[in-house]
Amino acid sequence: MTFRSEIKPALSVSDEARANTRTDFAIVAETDDYVVVDKPPFLLVHPTKPNGARTLWGELRELLAFELANGGQVSIVNRLDRETSGLVLVAKTSAAARRFGLLMEKQLIGKEYLAVVWGWPDWEEKTIDAPLLRQGAHRASAIWLKQTIDVTGAAATTEFRVESRFRRVTTAGEHFSIIRAVPLTGRTHQIRVHLAAAGYPIVGDKIYGPNEQHYLRFIETGWTDELERALLLPRHALHGARLSVPGEGEWESALPRDLTEFTTCH
Repeated sequence: MTFRSEIKPALSVSDEARANTRTDFAIVAETDDYVVVDKPPFLLVHPTKPNGARTLWGELRELLAFELANGGQVSIVNRLDRETSGLVLVAKTSAAARRFGLLMEKQLIGKEYLAVVWGWPDWEEKTIDAPLLRQGAHRASAIWLKQTIDVTGAAATTEFRVESRFRRVTTAGEHFSIIRAVPLTGRTHQIRVHLAAAGYPIVGDKIYGPNEQHYLRFIETGWTDELERALLLPRHALHGARLSVPGEGEWESALPRDLTEFTTCH
């Protein structure tokens, strides 16, 4: 069965507590063992600094307080970057966390993404098999996390399919596409690196877009008019659109409002 992200949050035994918990993500599906949520962009998945920033993990701990009080847990199975929106699987029990962890290791949990990119590919489908390595491991890199294609890196394979091409007159070009990406491995920034290497970087990508200096300027100044003219969107246009778990189900999420507006208002 396929669940849509527009479905209102499911309520279980702690209905009253959950009704009083304010969130900006949708619960797509829920069982005694897990919950699938649709994460908005700009929400961290896990705490990265001791500054009290909101995180999906923290919000879920409040939402699942009843379960936690009765021996449950909150274990996020597939992590998304802060700017990436889309579907996240969360185990509510230790047994489910172990089971999903094994499925992830065996690459049996299906994940598909939608990316809005610059350019019109001259292909309809393409598979990129190119190993990835942290760029700073072999040469100087101004961005510690930046990944690069390198023959000594870890194996990385992504399947791509063009969903549509469209025109939009902007300060940074007018040819854009929506591409479905299916990562067959789970390397850091895999989809973003492979698309950039193919010549179709993701709109809004500060690291792998037109110039990595945009990321460095963003760290110093925050979002500015200059960055908006160059990158067009304040976050990379990547969305976790489909998630499937053997024996459990498959869930889908449509493009969120910011990406829908970019792809339709032109």
